[in-house]
Formats: sequence, structure tokens, C-alpha cells
Amino acid sequence: MSTIIENINKSIILGDYKSITPLVEQALAEGIDASTILNSALIPPMNEVGGRFERGEYFVPEMLMAARAMQTGLKILKPLLVESGTKPLGRVAIGTVKGDLHDIGKGLVAIMLEGVGLEIIDLGTDVSPAQFVGAIPSDVGIVAMSALLTTTMTQMKVVIEALSEAGVRERVKVMVGGAPVTQAFANEIGADGYAPDAGAAARLAKHLLGID
Repeated sequence: MSTIIENINKSIILGDYKSITPLVEQALAEGIDASTILNSALIPPMNEVGGRFERGEYFVPEMLMAARAMQTGLKILKPLLVESGTKPLGRVAIGTVKGDLHDIGKGLVAIMLEGVGLEIIDLGTDVSPAQFVGAIPSDVGIVAMSALLTTTMTQMKVVIEALSEAGVRERVKVMVGGAPVTQAFANEIGADGYAPDAGAAARLAKHLLGID
């Protein structure tokens, strides 16, 4: 691995977003293509950050700083990646279910999913079953749902039923998470996977898409 790639890796893990722009620009000036920078310098450290979060070595502030650093680099690379025809590893529609306005957990998961190379369609909060169904034609491979309230988590089953009624359930994987959600509940409603935190969600998404 080149020194510049290693330096970008370290800066993301440390959440040193201010150093990312000059480092990425230096890498490009050295002739390293945008796809290589993405796959070697931006994605691996976010995998490491997710692992540290799961092990209790990192907490939400450290994760957010690392994500800010990663997104700083991604902002520079995106136009070049589009120009070169580089495709994301997959596309995820994510949202907090109808009746639930909590955004922080869903936002963290979205950040980690983007950090491992997935394109995110963030549907926001208070998302209706019809809105989740409406996202499927956009080449979505995963529908990710979040709920923070026991009173709204039942909406996850309603969304899965809506996907089935619309004839698109077989086209997507469904993953769920949030404070009151458990693996047992995910099994009960017919979800494809459950993740207890943002780091686990990133690993689960890659597994569901067959890219782990």
C-alpha cells in the first residue's frame, strides 16, 4: 500500500477530516485513480471504525468524526467516479418507519452503509409503507427500517406486507434495527436480517448483498 493511501486510512480512523482534502488531491495528483482511492483508502478504514464501535472501543462521537472525514474524501471523488462509470456496490433505501420521528440512529446506519461503498437513498423519518415500496424501482437491493418506539416498530411488518402486496418483496432484502427491535422480532415479521448497531448494520448489508 502506498504511503498516501496509508495516510488517508489513518486520517479517517482518527477522524482528522481537515487533512483529507489535501491527501486525496495528492493521491489524484500522483496518478491514483478515484476508484482505487475509494476502495483502498476510504472504505477499509470505515470497516475498521465499525469494528471498533462494535467492540466498544469507539463511540458515537468518534464514529461521526470518522464519517465526516470519509465523506469529505467522497465528495471529491464522486464526480470522478461518475465520470469513470464506477458503480456502487449496492443501493439501500433507508428510513424510520411511519409514526416515528427519530433520526439519529438511522442517520448513523446510513453513514456506515455509505462508508462501506453502498449508495444510500435516505427516505427520512415517518416513512409510510407506500414510500418504501416506491423506492424499489430505483435499483434498490436492500430496504432498511429503523424504529425507536415499541409503538411504531409494528410498522415494520406492515412495510414487509406492503412489499409483498406490491410484488417486489422477492427483489429486495429487508433489514431492521432500533432500540426496541430484536432478532426474535425480525424473525417474527419475516425480515432478512437484524442489526443491533450501525457497525453491525454495515456488515449485515454487505452479507445480504453477497459482497462480504
